[in-house]
Amino acid sequence: MAEIQDTILVTIVTPAGTRDEYNVKHIRAPGSEGDFGVLPGHLPLMTSLRIGAIYLDTVQGQQVWSTSGGYVEVLGNRVTILAETAEKADKIELERAEAARDRALGRISKKATDLDIARARLALNRAINRIKTVKESRKD
Repeated sequence: MAEIQDTILVTIVTPAGTRDEYNVKHIRAPGSEGDFGVLPGHLPLMTSLRIGAIYLDTVQGQQVWSTSGGYVEVLGNRVTILAETAEKADKIELERAEAARDRALGRISKKATDLDIARARLALNRAINRIKTVKESRKD
């Protein structure tokens, strides 16, 4: 029987070129079917992500990332996150995220005939998630 290690190597990759790696004790992520967690020794898993926050409990402390979706693969003691977008909470500019939320709300409230309502709601959800991620990460 294989020995279970104390940590998992998590790699976050985005189309924009973000590539970060962390040794973590636990990861919590927003799966498309609900939030899920991964501990060392987890069974293999492949699932999709929805808009939400990814929490990485590292040896040095918690890292929080905002994501707009993507995929997660758990294989052995490695987790690979292929995210559409991923931003560390401490790198998100709160004022900019609030302005994006306000713009999206303004577009939705105008109900213009040429408005792609689904796209405006998606932009609103992403902005709200970024704001929430920043505020939750500052609760320490």
